[in-house]
Amino acid sequence: AGAIHWLYYTVDTELLMKEITDSATRISTLVEAAKQYSQMDRSPHQNADLHELLDSTLVMMAGKIPAGVTVVKDYADTLPPVPSYAAELNQVWTNLIDNALDAMDGQGTLTIRTHNDDDHATVQISDTGLGIPDEDKERIFEPFFTTKPIGHGTGLGLDIAWRIVVNKHRGYLKVTSVPGATTFTVRLPLEGAEIGATP
Repeated sequence: AGAIHWLYYTVDTELLMKEITDSATRISTLVEAAKQYSQMDRSPHQNADLHELLDSTLVMMAGKIPAGVTVVKDYADTLPPVPSYAAELNQVWTNLIDNALDAMDGQGTLTIRTHNDDDHATVQISDTGLGIPDEDKERIFEPFFTTKPIGHGTGLGLDIAWRIVVNKHRGYLKVTSVPGATTFTVRLPLEGAEIGATP
């Protein structure tokens, strides 16, 4: 009986140690993602790795991604660092991903794709939700315009994204949408010329 009790104690202790180790790893990953997301320890303007920014945003939003949503990352190997206000770009990814998750209502595929050409880096965030009606596409970036029910959206998320991408980074933001396939495309200049206007 003593040997069995000792065996149970040993197994319990090992399981507890594994849980503690796993928890510590998860906490460390979350803290690192939070630092990357907030960019608190970095210069406001920097040459940023967009993949790191996107990944940190996904970690920060992990609790909001339902089990029925599959996340697909299709990252270009050749994407260079982009001169940017990294913490503000993370607000853009957050708003676009949050909208995509809302559109899918717990079931579907969220795809994040990157590529680049000579002048720009491009990030595309796509969902398989119901799509945006044609009459709303023209107004989707207007402040306070929302297609969400009352109490579920401020109508400022896409306006903020527009101001950060277009006004502050001199980039480009557009949406294409049909039922089952909505894509927000962000293009950012690789040279960073004239970046810095107030959003």
